Amino acid sequence: MSQHPFPPKDSFDGGTLDCGNGLLLLIRKHIDPLAGGELLEILSAESSVAEDLPAWCRLTGNELVSTVEGEGRMSFLVSKGAFDPERARSAPDTREPMPLTQEVVEIEVPTDLPAPAPAPPIEPLSVMGVGSWPRPTWLLRSLHERLQGRLSDEEFDAAARDAVRLAIQAQERAGVDLITDGEQRRDNYASFVGGLLDNCQLIPLTDLLPYVDHPEEFEQELDSLDVPASEVRHPAVFGPLGRSRPLAVHEVEFARSVTDRPIKVALPGPYLLTRTMWMECISDRAYADREALARDVVRVLREELHHLLAAGASMVQFDEPVLTEVAHGAHSEGGRSFMCGALGERGETVQELGFAADLLCEVMEGLPAERLALHVCRGNWSPDESVALAGDYTPLLPLLDRVPAETLVLELCTPRAGDAELLRGLSDHRRIGVGVVNQKHPRVETVDEVEAKIRRAVDLFGAERVLLNPDCGFATFADNPITAAEVAEGKLAAMAEASRRVRGG
Repeated sequence: MSQHPFPPKDSFDGGTLDCGNGLLLLIRKHIDPLAGGELLEILSAESSVAEDLPAWCRLTGNELVSTVEGEGRMSFLVSKGAFDPERARSAPDTREPMPLTQEVVEIEVPTDLPAPAPAPPIEPLSVMGVGSWPRPTWLLRSLHERLQGRLSDEEFDAAARDAVRLAIQAQERAGVDLITDGEQRRDNYASFVGGLLDNCQLIPLTDLLPYVDHPEEFEQELDSLDVPASEVRHPAVFGPLGRSRPLAVHEVEFARSVTDRPIKVALPGPYLLTRTMWMECISDRAYADREALARDVVRVLREELHHLLAAGASMVQFDEPVLTEVAHGAHSEGGRSFMCGALGERGETVQELGFAADLLCEVMEGLPAERLALHVCRGNWSPDESVALAGDYTPLLPLLDRVPAETLVLELCTPRAGDAELLRGLSDHRRIGVGVVNQKHPRVETVDEVEAKIRRAVDLFGAERVLLNPDCGFATFADNPITAAEVAEGKLAAMAEASRRVRGG
């Protein structure tokens, strides 16, 4: 085989894998740790790669530098980002060719799980965030360095602990009753799980183009994001899922060390994770079908839930925003759409809502309902109300009344959510986390405005059943905060003051 005109920094052999069957996972593992402008050599015996790899390079902002052909295989030289010939000429050839490998680790399923430990109760009319808080710019830089393998977990965690302290201090200044850690360690509200579970890998959304049925439509959906799709990572499953590392227990433990207020932690729900992780030509190498994947998703979430309750979390919230996409999205007969990162195929509405309810019930079964919550909204990747879904809770009422979670954390401030009165038919034991400020709007609501919304909720449900929250998180995607930290603090402060007025009569 001829030689490339420049030496690569790294090299690996992709064998006969094509871009739609695992090769991109291997490329991502090798190219992420490289610095901008460094070169990766990809060896391949699959003829379709010659056509698909240039398209992937264009979409991801990398550059195909040269191609050489030998007996039975080709070699591609790819620059991470823009190619710099002068830098490439002076770079030493440090490659150590690696064979095709996507190591699948053996998972361990625990035989027993810890029991819940006591936790402070959550009083009526308590104020809480939904979960996420805007990350400081220095933390975002550290987050990307870690995702690309250029910053150790220990170095990143030191930065994240500082950011968590700032997020908690802001909530305490605002008068929040139930504290979150602001999800500071997460790249977004859901996909972070893919970087922690065994046999799962995070890849940028742009890497998914070969896996979708209609690439042009998918590119249009990526263009609608308020953050570059290359910055949003998606979990790709290549083997049986296992939980050898905690997903959020360390978040709760650290938060408890810096505040004496009750702690809330959010996790992506089982339906959301199943929709997100089930990608044809990737996960079907590990699982026969979506239902088989869902069983392991339920298992790892249930393991984590036991440990979170044992760590003293007062509330564990499962986020299922894509339920509204099932109820109100354009693909009512099934299909694929982008909605808060859930790209997997789904069936028709009734079937999917029943499937989602089954999964939620399995995760929560037998655990203290008063410490469990379900969050539903209509999309929070942009402050633009016009791109988010609209539709009331009527189609979701059977599911909301069936799940074991006692608390429903709901988007109710925006008119897109319909009237809260529709929820009056829910069982009396349900607590309603009422969205009383809109995180998408840059204006901080007045205390009088918030108070009026709280009093109406009290009239509808009774004070004992009402908790108070924004419609959604303030920074669902790390690189795309919906609002600034000072605005978020102002909104929570208005909620806290309004709650004090209502509690006082």
